[in-house]
Amino acid sequence: MWARLYRYHPVIVTIVAILFGAALLVWPAIVNLGPILFFDSEAFLAQGGDWLAIWDKPFIYGPALNTAHGGVSLDIPVALQGLALSGMLWRVQRLVCGTGPLRHVAVCAVLAAASAAPWFASLLMPDIWAPIVVLGLMVLALGEDGRWVRTALVLLTGFAIAVHLAHLPLAAACIAILALFRWRRALVLAAPLVVALAALLATNAAVFGRVSVSPHGAVFALARLSGDGLVEPTLQANCPQMHWRMCAWRGRVPTDSDAFLWAPDGPVGADPTGLAPEARQIVVATLVRDPLGVARAALGNTITQLHRVALGDVLTRADMGKRVEGAIRRLLGSRAAQSFSETLQSQDRLAAIGLSLNWFQVPLLLVGAVASVGVALAGPPRARILAVCVLVAVLANACTTGALSGPHDRYQARIAWILLLPGIVMARRAKGGG
Repeated sequence: MWARLYRYHPVIVTIVAILFGAALLVWPAIVNLGPILFFDSEAFLAQGGDWLAIWDKPFIYGPALNTAHGGVSLDIPVALQGLALSGMLWRVQRLVCGTGPLRHVAVCAVLAAASAAPWFASLLMPDIWAPIVVLGLMVLALGEDGRWVRTALVLLTGFAIAVHLAHLPLAAACIAILALFRWRRALVLAAPLVVALAALLATNAAVFGRVSVSPHGAVFALARLSGDGLVEPTLQANCPQMHWRMCAWRGRVPTDSDAFLWAPDGPVGADPTGLAPEARQIVVATLVRDPLGVARAALGNTITQLHRVALGDVLTRADMGKRVEGAIRRLLGSRAAQSFSETLQSQDRLAAIGLSLNWFQVPLLLVGAVASVGVALAGPPRARILAVCVLVAVLANACTTGALSGPHDRYQARIAWILLLPGIVMARRAKGGG
């Protein structure tokens, strides 16, 4: 029946399949009775709703979040994230193995049950847009779409890149590897990155008065080097002749990058933007003084980040922070705040569900990685491109987040699940592509 319907009404059946897939991919939000929230979610809500300039976040996701919920419901942006993910998965499958609507729904069901994808699609954070960057670039590399569809894909993928600074090197790595296979599409592949860079330059100029991709990014690099124990020797060698503010921290530089960044009495403190200019100088001085030490630390953090893939570090009430409810009440009203208080996460009952899945989801990623390597070496041409791109993306993400920010489970779990795609696609292909 579905095959006959798809033959005569392909657009309608495709839309239904994508919608159904999206519903499967946000099941944690449905079970939770609302979106999953992190303490940074409050910052994005305030950024978009109150038009606040927040030093450590691009002025992209917050305004988009505010536009999406429209003062009505936070369920709307979650639904849109699920739709974006389902739509990209549909297109990738169609291009790689010609799968049909029923198999798309089946793939979404497998990912919903066996991966972290639905947990990040249900999270009001930019995290789910990292795998969408990879999928969007895959579609642009393999697709034969018309001008308007291609333009929409470029804009959507550009948005996915711009929402988080870690997505810039991720996108660059994927573009580089895809261009090796599809060099005639190099300009099309580069277009989303250009869109993202333009958006970041324009918004930072408007919000911070600086034409820069990352006006304060050096502060994060300094925090990471501090966590690796590499800043203290630089201060010892250069203070006090440099008169850095950080010289006051000689002998007691925090060795935890999170404490460096977020502790109220830490080096960043209440003036992160004031630290940014000298942060660049200290980072450069550290690179010049000990390049091998920096490289060793970056490699170690990358390796650590590669296996930090478990669910759980954004699911408790404590992970939401104390100000989220106030932001919801201010921006969406008391009814939305009441609904928020009734979610499983607010009642500290959601984390148990997510943690209970790690015992099989984490080992499955290793199986997916092995399958991806196999497909990359011996799969059909388009499946091989997908597998290579997936492997490069997972490694690039670990390198970017681990080496520049610090290993956290959330950073890798949000994208590691794409390792399952090449094996799933080949399984679908083996059973036929209808």
